[in-house]
Amino acid sequence: MDLVIHDARVIDGTGGASYRADVALDGGRVTAIRREGDGGPRLSARRMLRADGLALCPGFIDMHAHSDLALLRDPDHSAKAAQGVTLEVLGQDGLSYAPVDDRTLTEVRRAITGWNGGAPGDTSVDFDWRTVGEYLDRLDRGIAVNAAYLVPQGTVRMYATGWDDRPATPAEVTRMKQLVAEGLEQGAVGMSSGLTYTPGMYATDAELTELCRVVAAYDGYYCPHHRSYGAGALAAYEEMVTLTRDAGCALHLAHATMNFGVNKGRAPDLLGLLDKALDEGADISLDTYPYTPGCTTLVAMLPSWAGEGGPEAVLARLRDDESAERIRHHMEVVGADGCHGVPIEWETIEISGVSDPGLADWVGRTIAESAARRGEEPWVTARRLLIDDNLGSTILQHVGHEENVRAIMRHRVHTGGSDGILQGDKPHPRAYGTFPHYLGHYARDLGVLSLEECVAHLTSRPAARLRLPDRGLVREGHRADLVLFDPDTVAAGSTFEAPRTLPAGIPHVLIDGRFVIEDGRRTDVLAGRSVRRTA
Repeated sequence: MDLVIHDARVIDGTGGASYRADVALDGGRVTAIRREGDGGPRLSARRMLRADGLALCPGFIDMHAHSDLALLRDPDHSAKAAQGVTLEVLGQDGLSYAPVDDRTLTEVRRAITGWNGGAPGDTSVDFDWRTVGEYLDRLDRGIAVNAAYLVPQGTVRMYATGWDDRPATPAEVTRMKQLVAEGLEQGAVGMSSGLTYTPGMYATDAELTELCRVVAAYDGYYCPHHRSYGAGALAAYEEMVTLTRDAGCALHLAHATMNFGVNKGRAPDLLGLLDKALDEGADISLDTYPYTPGCTTLVAMLPSWAGEGGPEAVLARLRDDESAERIRHHMEVVGADGCHGVPIEWETIEISGVSDPGLADWVGRTIAESAARRGEEPWVTARRLLIDDNLGSTILQHVGHEENVRAIMRHRVHTGGSDGILQGDKPHPRAYGTFPHYLGHYARDLGVLSLEECVAHLTSRPAARLRLPDRGLVREGHRADLVLFDPDTVAAGSTFEAPRTLPAGIPHVLIDGRFVIEDGRRTDVLAGRSVRRTA
């Protein structure tokens, strides 16, 4: 045996009661579990680790991660490893870096600089892939934690159709279906969309249904950031349920929140909709992060018509006074689709990061605060920042409701996803704190979930959605992706004031039986690899 963990409180990921046991690991798998009171000799190995009251559970699966470049750029990746995350799902919100050609790669790098860095001219990552398979091969050279990938529908549309706000032609739909199929054949686990982000939001339901039929044929799942989390949120959820039912495709709802004033206290409406669909046989799951503010880019708040033609066209419209005034009217009066159909409240929009270091003074203030300091209207301030930062600014949007967060995390198909954007001087603390915050704050301190239930939400449930038969449980024969944590002290160290602080109470994290975190410190082990869709 490589390692025996003695006297652990095993929380095995099923949601059932914990138990005391010794657990043996060998060759990257759990090979034996000897419960307290079992007869026979104690387990032994080349190395022994005394748990001394620590809980042992499966590694956490982050169902919504934005580490597509961070895993390649930052071998340490303690933001996730220190939380006990052993697998991240990338390619989210319909925009990522494969499949691409040279044109599409340049455009998508520009479009999501605020999420991931990697703007054209940034040499911190060598973009030496073009297909999904080549990107996964790149991950297989060694990364901090494991990673699965979703084919990004917005990138696929960009590749086949460009940035035009129009229905795709039959030939373009055929090409998109081919790109999605190729990505799934090469190992992607499903497809994502960002239906408030250009150009993916230009897709009709008929187009999306055709793509979802391809996903269903490969037993993958569809993961939409749907068309609204504000005005019309419930209708947007129902649209996705209906669409995937028609396509025969499994559905996983990304960051399934009910935000903005119009949705205060309306989580039961969403959960009732989902329960009805589940009772009728739908295959649905969802993820959430355990915080109220959201996080995205400032340019994402603009109306979709302003994004037609791509980033350079957006900047041209912002520089033109007449077009800029039309944008302002849609944002402040009508309610832009980029802001979920709700007139924007500038006091809720806090700048969390900028691409140009010379603009760092903006970070940590709302648009309303910065406008007051300058003695100008908020739109004037926002327009200036969009142009000066070349559309690269990220924001926190303070529009959530705690009662909705708690209600949704209790649901029977809930899983955890950080939606963690690692860019910016003041990122959302969910990037560094989601999983310990679930365990410490919501399970231990508030009792919203029992500790055993909470672990199941973060381990076996996402493993089942990803169709991973040997992950997500502490069980003989399963992968030795494991976390040892202290139930009494586990907590997110990250806060809105100090968002890059690492968590407390997670001394050991193992991937394939190798210590990624040992005694609270990051090792130099790169045990992560791509986790690919199995036939």
